[in-house]
Amino acid sequence: MKSFDYIRPTTIPEAVAAAAEPGSAYLAAGTNLLDLMKAGVSRPDRLVDVTRLPGLDGIKRLADGGVRIGALVRNADLAHDPYFARTYPFLAEALLSGASAQLRNAATVGGNLMQRTRCGYFYDLASACNRREPGAGCDARDGENRLHAVLGWSDACIAIHPSDFCVPLVALDAVVEIEGRSGRREIALEDLHRLPGDAPERETALEPGDLIVAVRLPGTAAAFFRHARYLKLRERTSYAFAVVSAAAAFDFQGDTIRQARLSLGGVGPRPWRAREAEAVLAGASPEEAAFRAAAEIALADARPSGDNAFKIELAKRIVVRALTAAAAGTPGRIPALPASPFSSVPGVHHHA
Repeated sequence: MKSFDYIRPTTIPEAVAAAAEPGSAYLAAGTNLLDLMKAGVSRPDRLVDVTRLPGLDGIKRLADGGVRIGALVRNADLAHDPYFARTYPFLAEALLSGASAQLRNAATVGGNLMQRTRCGYFYDLASACNRREPGAGCDARDGENRLHAVLGWSDACIAIHPSDFCVPLVALDAVVEIEGRSGRREIALEDLHRLPGDAPERETALEPGDLIVAVRLPGTAAAFFRHARYLKLRERTSYAFAVVSAAAAFDFQGDTIRQARLSLGGVGPRPWRAREAEAVLAGASPEEAAFRAAAEIALADARPSGDNAFKIELAKRIVVRALTAAAAGTPGRIPALPASPFSSVPGVHHHA
């Protein structure tokens, strides 16, 4: 591992000023960053430790009915918070489906948003990777790429974003609060992660020194708690990233869908919101034909980036299953196998 300076600021402005210097990186739990440093993929000159900054580790209910989650809140603490798990059940389910219990106890909300791709070519210093070294090329294009992107990719990069938590977050119109050199600003989570285009090394919309301080859910997000599910298909049921995942939620008026929310994971370089599919579901009855039509629309622009054509059909099927599960109702408790399609926990029909 390369030698680096270590700084522990006591205020957010101090942290932003330190991290704005070239070669700096923020350090919270380090569950992703330290692995990258050990492998030589990330080689910062300076680590700015934000773990002791005040005011970033709280969960606060807001006047509009929403919630504000500090960037340093631990994934496990958030998933097990009674109010949060009851109001945003598929967010809690997504959190509990990720990594191991030990990692969830350490990993933070802000770090989850900022985790980097798990593409094997990105981690392998002997491989060409435009994300790691701009202009080097992308060995994944002609390599082992069955798990790579089918939406939003470019010839420069076909990596996917690995987060589970971000998938239902983006479906609920989450907003990211950022402290930067020019002060506080906000950005929709949907706009935080960039598509690769010709510059895959620019992974987010953040500028040097920008620090995520919180994630906020609007009051409208609570309307979906009765019918919300996250479904994650992986190559093994535990401790694995999604091959394909889907977050689905409904707000019903009688037996008719008033609003639908749908997003996918494991298919693109960012959590993928399927807005056109949501629009088609609004006003429809919760039937398989409507769910299949929505799945076709959600994957209409999908195309293989290599040996992964199967992911397109797989994603459609996961979308249908997630929509079906959400329509059946949120379970009274989170399944023992969170987000697994093999879970036997039934839903509760709230809208009938």
